Amino acid sequence: QVQLVESGGALVQHGGSLRLSCKASGLAFSSYTMNWYREAPGKGREFVALISSSGGVTSYADSVKGRFTISRDNAKNTVYLQMNSLKPEDTAVYLCSALVGTNYWGQGTQVTVSS
Repeated sequence: QVQLVESGGALVQHGGSLRLSCKASGLAFSSYTMNWYREAPGKGREFVALISSSGGVTSYADSVKGRFTISRDNAKNTVYLQMNSLKPEDTAVYLCSALVGTNYWGQGTQVTVSS
């Protein structure tokens, strides 16, 4: 079965950086677009970024454009989210997802940005 496992979340100061990872298994990873979403307390799930199967196409939410970078390593079945210039409003649980017939989600990793 498809499994997505995120890691790399932490408590970081305003202006700091983090790199999140999402390790995938149970799917032909290099064939699928991968996505990052986030959920903040009291808010719905928000799209953050996506990357095409080859890595040649990326897209970002306006709120993170210029600060976050999505990338992938198909040899390692892993997608990354490099987050720079973090702000308190970036505080959320970050989840990766893959649409493989149905939408699969990881369990998420907590990112907390202190002011």
